[in-house]
Amino acid sequence: MSKLLSMQCVASLRKPGGLVHLRATSLGVNKRNYSSKTGSSSEYLHQSVVPSMHYQKSLPRLPIPKLEDTIRRYLAAQKPLLDDEQFRTTEKLAVDFQNGVGKQLHEELVAQDKINKHTSYISAPWFDMYLSARDSVVLNFNPFMSFNPDPKTEYNDQLVRATNMVCSAVRFMKTLRAGVLEPEVFHLNPAKSDTDGFKKLIRWVPSSLSWYGAYMVNAYPLDMSQYFRLFNSTRIPKRGRDELFTDEKSRHLLVMRKGNMYVFDIVDRDGNLVKPAEIQSHFKHILSDSTPAPAFPLGVLTSENRDVWAGLRDKLVAAGNAEDLRMVDSALFCLCLDDESMKDHIHISHNMLHGDGCNRWYDKSFSILLAKDGQAAINFEHSWGDGVAVLRFQNEVFKDTTQQPLVHPGSAPAAVDSASAVRRLQFKLNSELESGITKAKENFNSAVSKLTIDAMEFKKGGKEQLKKSKLSPDAIAQLAFQMGFLRQYGQTVATYESCSTAAFKHGRTETIRPATVQTKQCSHAFVCQPGKHSVDELKAMLHECSKYHGQLTREAAMGQGFDRHLFSMRYLANSKGEALHSLYADPAYSAINHNILSTSTLTSPAVNLGGFAPVVPDGFGVGYGVHDDWIGCNVSSYPDRNVHEFLQCVHKSLEDIFTVVEGKPIS
Repeated sequence: MSKLLSMQCVASLRKPGGLVHLRATSLGVNKRNYSSKTGSSSEYLHQSVVPSMHYQKSLPRLPIPKLEDTIRRYLAAQKPLLDDEQFRTTEKLAVDFQNGVGKQLHEELVAQDKINKHTSYISAPWFDMYLSARDSVVLNFNPFMSFNPDPKTEYNDQLVRATNMVCSAVRFMKTLRAGVLEPEVFHLNPAKSDTDGFKKLIRWVPSSLSWYGAYMVNAYPLDMSQYFRLFNSTRIPKRGRDELFTDEKSRHLLVMRKGNMYVFDIVDRDGNLVKPAEIQSHFKHILSDSTPAPAFPLGVLTSENRDVWAGLRDKLVAAGNAEDLRMVDSALFCLCLDDESMKDHIHISHNMLHGDGCNRWYDKSFSILLAKDGQAAINFEHSWGDGVAVLRFQNEVFKDTTQQPLVHPGSAPAAVDSASAVRRLQFKLNSELESGITKAKENFNSAVSKLTIDAMEFKKGGKEQLKKSKLSPDAIAQLAFQMGFLRQYGQTVATYESCSTAAFKHGRTETIRPATVQTKQCSHAFVCQPGKHSVDELKAMLHECSKYHGQLTREAAMGQGFDRHLFSMRYLANSKGEALHSLYADPAYSAINHNILSTSTLTSPAVNLGGFAPVVPDGFGVGYGVHDDWIGCNVSSYPDRNVHEFLQCVHKSLEDIFTVVEGKPIS
């Protein structure tokens, strides 16, 4: 597979809100029209005329939907999942909630939101949900997105690519912190808004009004409040609820190889990037270090249950490791140098999603992973934010390393004393810690051994053909998953597709519910009764599915879904110690939040493929991409589901859909 899909942006969350990804709305970073001031090219990626956070103050606030709209949308999403009797029960509970307890909770939520104008109603509960989750972050939370190889193959050498990626990452950090990173904006009319002229004008508009200026030319600035947590940040395990830690003063990088951990400064005392040739020399030193892999690799502890890890971390501190742990936590980010080469896309997916558990520190805000053959990916911890910042970072690093690499094949590393510049961290372990590490490794191996990943490419059509037929490419991909699951298991199940609400201040995500009355009817027509319907009737059904999916997508992007609203009211009731209304105890509510099909899409010039694990034991984790003339899927499952068969069923469904789109009957 020359290229494969990637995820929408990101990842999985086993909790009431289901899977949290991001429908990437802008992210056209590779086509950006950068306006540059003069500056040291080795220190910044670019120097935006418009300050990075220029729009932040004037971003619109995330709306709280009307309660009656939320209940109406909730019932519409439940309809295809329930029989008539179940639906009547759920409808009765929902109406009772709307007229009673729900009304009161909604009013309290609105009142609370009016007091907290600096943020969104979902922000605090969402952070809390992530940080309070006790499951391992591996498979349950952290996703990966792999980089495309460098088009100049000789630059995919592990040492060369590691040096260039780290240098570009530091340049991104410096550009961001200097306030000259181009603001993240979704341009509906780039010819008007993505121009030097507009940028020179908007920079003089006061920050409190700047959003309105962009809106006038059909440009939508996105929330960038999560960006500061990209660097020098880590999730710290604590009993009951973890904490996020950031120390922007630290100047060192954390490097892992064979489970050993190394640190060295990549920014000097004046805040400048250390010379690339010196960084290259330090990496060469680490890659040639003959220290064996530790018998008790500390990194595997970050894959443990959070309460177990919190207890072991306290013991690590008590054993005299506080200073070295601080070096890990405060490092700019983590670079994992792996000693194996990647065999194929499936191998890449397994290695970048979870690896061997030893050569990773899963709690860092993100890690760059680099295999021996130069295959690279980002694996990131999810609690601090959604994929907007990570994908922007990945796009910028890919663009910078491929267009302006700072070291080259044949570049000589600097003649510096790397042995004294690079420090290998050495932790003091006692028998209790050693046994904790052994147990963590057993738990890790047991969990990842159950995961299967498979991939598929459909080569008979893609975005261009669907758009010509006035069909939404995303709607058709989602319909194929509905048809595929029906073909394999004979039913329609709860499905999750995420949509970013980053167009609002401190927006997070909202859920698109792709299993609809329309997709159920259409799937049954294609799968169960293909001979009963004419080509025109089937075409009409495809258009109905596409139209309704488009409506759901627009609503979600505008903060008008139902999932986050219901979640926030439940969170509010819990926080006050109130008994929950029976709507939340309804088996139908549990079922719609047990997302058997968890889906996420993204196409980016930087990204080769992406993936995440299922969010429930009997689910699929579906990463996909609809390209101009092909469609790719990268799907994971546990033993309860057969991922290979599912992909065959999806492929057959796509064949049938494109046959009908071409005006031919299904054979």
